[in-house]
Amino acid sequence: MTTHIHTEADLDVGIAALIALDPRWSAIATRSGHPPLRRRDGGFAGLAQIIVSQQVSVASAAAIYGRLVAACKPFEAACLLRLRKDKLLRVGLSNAKVKTLKAIAKAIAAKEIDLNSLADIPADDAHARLTALHGIGPWTADVYLLACLGHADAWPAGDIALQEAARLAFNLKTRPTTKEMGPLADRWRPWRAVAARLLWTYYRAVKSREGVLITPVSKTIAPKKPVTRKKKPNGR
Repeated sequence: MTTHIHTEADLDVGIAALIALDPRWSAIATRSGHPPLRRRDGGFAGLAQIIVSQQVSVASAAAIYGRLVAACKPFEAACLLRLRKDKLLRVGLSNAKVKTLKAIAKAIAAKEIDLNSLADIPADDAHARLTALHGIGPWTADVYLLACLGHADAWPAGDIALQEAARLAFNLKTRPTTKEMGPLADRWRPWRAVAARLLWTYYRAVKSREGVLITPVSKTIAPKKPVTRKKKPNGR
């Protein structure tokens, strides 16, 4: 059965289940505090917002998305398909993002994918369906499943902050790679999205307390040698 995180109560249930699966989470949850839900709108609008926000500042993403929504009312796949490329470029989208949004809209119109129904199938299957769409990478797919659909088992293995948080939380020698993050989280199924929320919150808690996340230095830095001043002529 696929589980979902829609409310604070759902999140509490997930945290308790995660601790039952792996008791190490108890100390992590104590250190991190209660994680936020991280929920966004689902459907085409939610996925589009994730795509628009990539590789630009938060302020720029908000401005571009606002202009995009204003240019396409109601903001849905059918409307975006009717907009000309030059108009989409004028709102601030890149060529690549226009191509991606058009491809998603076409897939929805052709009934090749139902974005909301992905919440009701296993996370790995939903991930595969999303990444089959043009321009949708693994990170985008996982964030959509976790934040927009509330899928309890989404696992953004490629997220750098998540990888670093895992290294710190579980005292790993090195930051796990995207490939290594998969096996690391297998025992936490079907609550990997809860694990991700806790690790992101843990990351912020540690960063705030320590100022910065510091990777251990493998070599020893030799102390500076004292500086010997040369005497000037005539003893001065």
